[in-house]
Amino acid sequence: MNDMRTRRQIVRDLYAAYLADRKDKVGAMLTEDFTFSSPRDDHIDRATYFERCWPKQPVFRAITIEFLAVEGDEAVVRYRADKLDGGSFGNVESLRFRGDKIASVEVYFGRNL
Repeated sequence: MNDMRTRRQIVRDLYAAYLADRKDKVGAMLTEDFTFSSPRDDHIDRATYFERCWPKQPVFRAITIEFLAVEGDEAVVRYRADKLDGGSFGNVESLRFRGDKIASVEVYFGRNL
C-alpha cells in the first residue's frame, strides 16, 4: 500500500481508537513485532506497550490532530490531548508503517498546555 491518503486515515483511526478506549482496534493496527519508544520507554515491544502505556481506564476527553504529514513509510503527527481531569498536553509522534500496519511509534513529549 502506497496510498498516502489511506495512511493518513490509518493514523486518524489510531487516535480515534485510543480516544474511544478500543485496545482491540489499536492492536489490529499494529504489526506483531511493533515497538514503542518515548523518553520513558526505550524500544519496548507490543506486549509491554499495552501493559505500560495503555490506560487502565479512559483518560482523554479529546485528542486533536494539529499537524499530520505522511511521506513513504513514515507519518509525523503533532496533537493536543485534553484529559478528563481538565489537564492537557501536546506531543509529537513519528510512526513507521510496514504495509498497512504500524510497525513503530516514537513519542517526543511536549509541554503541558
